[in-house]
Amino acid sequence: MSNNLLVLAGRILLALIFIISGYGKLTGLSGTAGYFGSIGLPLPMVTAVLVGVLELFGGLAVAVGYQTRIAAILLALFTVGSGFVAHFDFADQMQSIQFMKNLSMTGGFLVLAGFGAGKLSIDGRKG
Repeated sequence: MSNNLLVLAGRILLALIFIISGYGKLTGLSGTAGYFGSIGLPLPMVTAVLVGVLELFGGLAVAVGYQTRIAAILLALFTVGSGFVAHFDFADQMQSIQFMKNLSMTGGFLVLAGFGAGKLSIDGRKG
């Protein structure tokens, strides 16, 4: 398999969780805002909208390879931040695993930020 196909597959797989999660947040804002409020996030409805938009559109940008470096940096920052906010409970094995998952995804985004989206992307077609 060519490197270009591997990068494309990697981008899509990395982006899927954010596209699905962002869509779910935006179509279930009251539930998302309720959860955000329960963990102490400020302005839970505003936060829910902002997070949903970042996840959905950032995920789509990574998947199609549009402004990939920027989207990857934003999603890396968000992913590590959300790990500390929502999954930083090492007494709970599931939360510990979720935290490590977030760190792993952050690593993938940093690789994309460093090396770009590859030739099979909107960014790749420009250059």
